[in-house]
Amino acid sequence: MEQKFCQSCGMPLTEELLGTNADGTKNEEYCIYCYKDGKFLQDCTMDEMIEHCAQFVNEVNKGQPQPISREEYIGQMKMYFPHLKRWRKDMTISEAIPENPALMGVKDLIAKMADTLPVTFISSVDEEGFPCTKAMLSPRVREGIKTFYFTTNTFSLRVAHYKANSKASIYFCDADGFKGMMLRGTMEVLTDAASKQMIWRDGDTQYYPGGVTDPNYCVLKFTATDGRFYSDFYPRSFVIE
Repeated sequence: MEQKFCQSCGMPLTEELLGTNADGTKNEEYCIYCYKDGKFLQDCTMDEMIEHCAQFVNEVNKGQPQPISREEYIGQMKMYFPHLKRWRKDMTISEAIPENPALMGVKDLIAKMADTLPVTFISSVDEEGFPCTKAMLSPRVREGIKTFYFTTNTFSLRVAHYKANSKASIYFCDADGFKGMMLRGTMEVLTDAASKQMIWRDGDTQYYPGGVTDPNYCVLKFTATDGRFYSDFYPRSFVIE
């Protein structure tokens, strides 16, 4: 059976640890330490919950061949917790809803970095499961903060990686402003005429002598699901919908 986890604190759920609904029935999403009688037992923020859970790092390390430090555990939770149901709404950036106060300015920062930085770092997963990163020219086209289009060589190693495993990430780095933005998601390899024409620019024949129909010219379409940014000495994870 698939292991379920508390959608508030991340604890592995068993029948004995299930919380309860208002009518006394078992709740399948939250543990007894977070949810009872249809209510959360703690009125807290996600960061406060993470600090609370961090005190149990010794329990987490029991039986582990490679123990982790409290700081490492907090770092892992900051990446994981935004995906839990209780916190997902609070950490979501969407084109369709007003700016989330907790993520004020992140949407604009993503757009600005994508549009102004000359280089974007993209990562793929190779055949042995290792991450591979490459510097690319900035995205040719951007649809909001969720979809980004790049141009590359059809016969490149990167394309081979994405065809075998679509998991990907892209990273924008503003060294002068000491800001970094990492987006995770999937990468599609597009070779249809419409996609290739959409991002084609004058001068691209220096890379693809055959023009827009050159068989060694293709499009990479990145679709973001979540991300993490670092700005003003402060990291923050978020989900994109």
